[in-house]
Amino acid sequence: MKIFITGGSGLLGQYLNTELSKHHQILTQHYSNIGNCDKYENVRLDLASILGLEDIFRDFNPEVVIHTAAISDPTKARKMDPKTVYAVNVLATEKIAQLCEKYKVKMIYTSTDLVYAGYRGSMLSEDAKLIPVSLYAETKLIGEVKIQQTFNDYIILRTALLYGFGLNHSKCHFDFVYNNLIKGEEVKLFTDQFRTPLSLPEAARMMNELIAKDVRAEIINFGGNERVSRYEFGERLCDAAGFDKNLLVKITIDDVPDLPKVEDVSMSNEKLLKYITRNPILEKNLSEVLKYNQV
Repeated sequence: MKIFITGGSGLLGQYLNTELSKHHQILTQHYSNIGNCDKYENVRLDLASILGLEDIFRDFNPEVVIHTAAISDPTKARKMDPKTVYAVNVLATEKIAQLCEKYKVKMIYTSTDLVYAGYRGSMLSEDAKLIPVSLYAETKLIGEVKIQQTFNDYIILRTALLYGFGLNHSKCHFDFVYNNLIKGEEVKLFTDQFRTPLSLPEAARMMNELIAKDVRAEIINFGGNERVSRYEFGERLCDAAGFDKNLLVKITIDDVPDLPKVEDVSMSNEKLLKYITRNPILEKNLSEVLKYNQV
C-alpha cells in the first residue's frame, strides 16, 4: 500500500519508516529534524501551517495516513504557547482527517494513555473515564474528537509509554535511564505511576499488522500486556541488562513539583489482541531492544 507517515523523524516515526518500508511504499514527513527520513521518500513540511498537505494527498495519493506528528512532551508543551500546541496537535489533526475523508483514505492516529483519569483503577478499558491533566493530553483528546466528528474510516490508538532507544536525535526516558545505569549513576523512578509499556520495534510491527485489517471507527488501547510502575520497569531493565538495582532510587509523583499527577493509566489491550497475532511480552521485547542497541 501507499502510506503517508507524519512525524516520520520522531521517536515512533523512525521505527515506522524502517518497518513499513519493508512492506509498503511510504512517504514520510519531517520538519525540524530529518532523522532517518532521508533514507526514504520524504517531504519537509510544517504541519502547524497545514499548507501543502492537500498537495501530498493529491500527488502521492496515499491509501493510509499514519498521523504520529505532535508536540508530545507534556513538560515541553506546558512551557509553550498553547496556541502553537493546539495548532499542531488539534488543527493539523482535523485538517488531515478532512483530507482523508475527501480522498477516501484510512487514518491511523496515535493518541495517548494520558487521556485517561489516572485515579480510577488499573488495566483500563477503552470506555474508561477520560480526564486529561496536561495540555498535551487534552489536545490529543480533542484531536480524537475532531477525527470522530469528521468521518469513520479511522483507528485511534491510545498509545502506552513507549520504550527503546531513540534513533538519531530522538530520545525518550528509556535512553536516560539506560545511559545513567550503564555509567553506574543513580536513577530516580516513580513507585506510584503505573503504565503498560510497549517497545518501539514491537509498536511498529503491530501497527503494520493493523494496517491490513478491515477496522473502522475504533478506539484501541495500544500497549503491552503488563502493568508496571516506573520503578518496577527499572528493575526489569536491570534484570535484563545486568545492571545494579541499588542504583534505582524510589520516589513518588509528589516529589516532583508542578508535575501533572497521573498515577495509573495502565490499559487493557484485550481489544488490540483481537485484531493482531503479535503478543507484546515485556521480557521478550525488552531483551530485543537491548540486542537492537548492540547491532
